[in-house]
Amino acid sequence: MGIIEAPWRRLPPDLADALRPRFEETVREIADAVTATSPAFRGISDPKFSRDVRTAVTVALERFLDLAGTDEPALPPQSRAVFLGLGAAEAREERGPEVLLGAFRAASRMMLRTCGEALARLRPVSAEELIDLSDAVTAFIDELSAGSTEGYSRQLREQAGEGDRLRRQFAELLLRGGAAQSVVRAAAARIGLPAPSEVVPVLLPLEEARDARFRFAADGVVVERARDAVLLLGTGPRSGRAVLTEALRGHGAVVGPALPWARTPEAVRLTELAAESVGTQLPAEGSAADPVFVQDHLATLALRGEPGALAVLAAHRLAPLEPLRPTQRERLLETLHSWLLHWGARSEVAAELFVHPQTVSYRLKLVRELLGDDLDDPRVRFELLLVLTARTRGPMS
Repeated sequence: MGIIEAPWRRLPPDLADALRPRFEETVREIADAVTATSPAFRGISDPKFSRDVRTAVTVALERFLDLAGTDEPALPPQSRAVFLGLGAAEAREERGPEVLLGAFRAASRMMLRTCGEALARLRPVSAEELIDLSDAVTAFIDELSAGSTEGYSRQLREQAGEGDRLRRQFAELLLRGGAAQSVVRAAAARIGLPAPSEVVPVLLPLEEARDARFRFAADGVVVERARDAVLLLGTGPRSGRAVLTEALRGHGAVVGPALPWARTPEAVRLTELAAESVGTQLPAEGSAADPVFVQDHLATLALRGEPGALAVLAAHRLAPLEPLRPTQRERLLETLHSWLLHWGARSEVAAELFVHPQTVSYRLKLVRELLGDDLDDPRVRFELLLVLTARTRGPMS
């Protein structure tokens, strides 16, 4: 099989002579056509963009004229680098590849027109020559387009790698703890996330990392470790219990407590302890097991001597009373503690606190308004008793 002839080998040898006298004008016409045909380009006022377009058109047209009558490759390395850079710049500006391809189509039409007109001014042009010119221009523009598309793809891969690095950096800041707030905010901004006020850690089997990274990219970051993966979610609509239950069902997840971002290491530790305590394993294929929520196991961890669990449990259970004045809050907590100890016997509570039974009733009415139906839940009453008993023995860490 013989060597395939390059389409520009059949270009008229006098094409360069015909076009050189109007070279600068032709470059300007092609550059203007490229800019005018794309709404994305028309709105750009940066002088550098105009210079870059003119440079690319100049390099392309000069190379096209040099190719006439040869079998050389369309682009030598130096010229190809111009179009690789052009594609990379489009990716950095976050313009879609269709914008670039549209620009090349406009350039192709204008090149064919200007080359044909230049030859016609010099001498009569046959139909066969116009067909050869059309084939050569189309093939040449295809090569330019391929070079730019490669540059575009390379830049996207590079940006993706840089994005992954920045996301890992942000996750590591949270996992290590101790970072300044300004540093965390800046790291979050670099990956397009709002600085979190609170973080919800989620432990996942290692094989679930890729799926979590894809599904929660807009809300958090994923870190792969030796034996598992940690998803760190900022608190928001997608970190609520109902949403996470639905999203993580069947994925072997353990969802940690929502704590201020500076306490992320503590939240992750509690999640790890809960995972060990419950003995969670990746569900079998097709299993619809709900995720484990650490919030449901804080009392167990506290009874095993984990002070962090007791502190988180106390903050959660006593949060409804937090807005009260300190003295009123203490009176209500003291009354609630006594009520729990005495199984709701009002007279015994009144005797222990040296107050009138009606005072006990009034205080308990306020407590019920704040805690609602939780007071009727045996598990919640147990957790409240655990927390309030611990308070009488000293501050919780």
